[in-house]
Formats: sequence, structure tokens, C-alpha cells
Amino acid sequence: MKVTSEKIENSQVVLNIEAESEEVESALEEAYRYLVKTTDIPGFRRGKAPRAMVERYVGKEVLLDEAVQHLVSQLYSRALEEQEIDAIAEPEIDITQKDPLIFKVTVPVRPTVELGDYRQIRVDPEPVEVDEGEVDKVVEQIRYQQAPWQPTERPVQLGDLVTIEVEGSIDDKPALDRRELQYQVLEGSPFPVPGFWEQLEGLEKEQEKEFSLSFPDDYDPGQFAGKEYRFKVLVSEIKEKNLPELDDEFAKSLGQGFETLESLHQRVASDLKTIAEERERRRLEEKAIEALVELSKTDFPPVLVEGEIDRLIKERERSLEERIKNRGKSEEELRGELRPLAVNRITRALILGKVADEEKIEVTEAEVEEEVEAMAKGAGEKGEELRRLFNSVAARQSLEQTLLTRNTIKRLAEIAQGGETEPTAESTKE
Repeated sequence: MKVTSEKIENSQVVLNIEAESEEVESALEEAYRYLVKTTDIPGFRRGKAPRAMVERYVGKEVLLDEAVQHLVSQLYSRALEEQEIDAIAEPEIDITQKDPLIFKVTVPVRPTVELGDYRQIRVDPEPVEVDEGEVDKVVEQIRYQQAPWQPTERPVQLGDLVTIEVEGSIDDKPALDRRELQYQVLEGSPFPVPGFWEQLEGLEKEQEKEFSLSFPDDYDPGQFAGKEYRFKVLVSEIKEKNLPELDDEFAKSLGQGFETLESLHQRVASDLKTIAEERERRRLEEKAIEALVELSKTDFPPVLVEGEIDRLIKERERSLEERIKNRGKSEEELRGELRPLAVNRITRALILGKVADEEKIEVTEAEVEEEVEAMAKGAGEKGEELRRLFNSVAARQSLEQTLLTRNTIKRLAEIAQGGETEPTAESTKE
């Protein structure tokens, strides 16, 4: 066997392999021994026909193809060992000649990462403030949610809950027939067709109305795009919210330990601040990661991107919204759309993994157990089932990797805010 190797971009190595004539002959003999045992040849018991008869019966090309199939695998394995190449996935094999056997193998190898000087990254935190107007808005939302629906005799207004009888047809074919349908008249509602909600405004109880609406030209599913939808609607009941007074009694009625309206405002303000602080933490982390990616260089094989695209497609298949969105797209179109996201995910994961190595960040078994317990408590009745799930090695390894990434991002954000510039025993524990 003759082998030459060449490193190319995207963490790949090209092997050019040429088999010796003796190796080809040995492979042909092995192929004969296999075929003679699996092929019925007239005039011979299975396994007893000479090689010339087998070759004449099945064809020389079939014998050669069988020999090449086994020889390529054998020579590839030997070449990896000889060239000390650590392949991370199946290679691409291009057979350029069969007799003598010459073939090219493109081998994906481990990615490389060159970290920039991430200790010089700086991201300034922004002050977290909660505006009193935001607090009032949330309190008003709570007030609205707590208010009961009550019948009213006035015409329909935005926000009302109406009970309607509705019939609909498309191309003179029935498409909708509902009785006692409760419908909240909300601005911009797309159901059942954009603009339907506007037709209900101003209608009175027991009033009937017929009207037509057209589906948008880009409506999905496409069979309805641009078509006219005819409706016949009868309003049988109109309800409005009876908003309670915003006072201490209202706060007490919520049953969460509030004694005064002021205490409700304070709790809402505290919750909004917690949410804002979490949002700011995530912004800082994202900015630090973006700066790190900008400073660093990565090189990885295309097979990693294709694998990540496969995972993204599976994730999206679980979402009805995504399935509708992707309807009508070819697999090639879908993969093309997801490729930039897949490349970004891999790039970030590789770079953060390198930072974890540099900072000597580890995840202890106790951390894994603590996270499992927290998730189990949050899962309620399914907590025990979740605990059993994480008894498997694969699930625990996946969780450990998630925690490692989380701790690494936290460490990077600390550095970016002017924290310690060298890893400490305490930071590696975190």
C-alpha cells in the first residue's frame, strides 16, 4: 500500500491510497471464497466451484467490486494508523480506479480552536431600573385578569367577549359552522381570518351580519391564499369586564398575603426588577460570547455542521408552528436555511469548550445531583419519572455538558465585567 496525506481546510485530511498488486489479488481471493459459498452455480455444489467458474458466472466486475469493497475498508484503517490520524466521523471515499485500486479519502479530524485574548474583553453593565409606569401596567393587567365577565346591553366594543353563531363558506362550500362560539374581540386577531374582529365592532345583541373577507395572498396553508371567505354572524350575547376598584380590598382579594395596595405594588416592582436583572445578565453574557467569537478562530469539518442541522430539524419537527412554516420546502431548502445557525452553534460550543479547558472549569457530581433535584421538584407529579430519566449515563452526560457550558459562560461574563483575570480555586469550583 502506498499512502500520501495532505491537510486541507475545515479540519480535514485527504489520503491518497494505492493498493499493491499482491493486496488486490489477496482481496480477489477473499471475494471468491465469499461468493462461492453464497452463490448457486449450475453443475457444482455450493462452495465447490473453482474461481474461474465463479468469475465467469457472476461476472468479473462483480468479483472485483466485492474485492474492492473489503480492500478499501482494510487499507483505510491501516492508513489511519500509519499516518496517525484521529478520525472523528465516517470519511468520504472516492474510488478513482479499480484495477489497480486507487482511491482518495477525505477524513474529518478533530476541530481546532485559537482563542483570542478573552481576558481583555470588557462589557459594561447597564443600570437596572423599574419604571413606576411598568408597575402600574402590570397591576392593571392583574386587575383585568381578576375581573369577572358580566353581560352588557351596549354594542360590541374592543375587548368584549361575545357569544356568536357563525357560518362560513369558501367557494360556496361550507367551511365553518359554530353555535355558541365564545370569541374575544381583540385588535389584530388573525382568527378565523384577519379582519374578522373588525366586523363585530358596533354590532348589537341579536343583530345579524353578513360580510366577506379575503385571505392574504401569502396565507398559509396556500390552498386558501387569496380566496374569499363569506360569513354570516349572529351576536347572541355581549360581555364586558367589570373591573374592581384598585384599593386595599382588591390587594387582599388576591390571597397572596397582600394587606395593602402598596404591598402589591412593591411585590410587582420586586418581580419586575428580578426579571430585568435576569435580562441584563443574559445580555452581558451574550455580548461577552459575541466578543469572544469575534476574537477567536475555529476550524471544523462539514460533517459536524450536517449533524447539527439534523438536530435542528428534529427540534423543529416537535413544533406545530415550525411544521406549518416549513410546509412545501424541500429538504435542501430547509437545510440551507438552517446552515448558518448550525455553524454558529458549533462555533460557539467549540470556543466555550476551549475556555472551559483554559479556566479549568469542571462540574462535580454534587452539582449534577442538585440540578436533577431542582428539575424534579419543578416537574411536580412527573418528578420521579424525571429522576429515573437521569439515571442513564447518556442523560447525565448531557446534563453535565449543559452545566459546564453554563458555568463557562458565567465565568466569561465575570471576566468581561472586570472580574479576576486569572482562574482561582473558587472560580473553578463555581
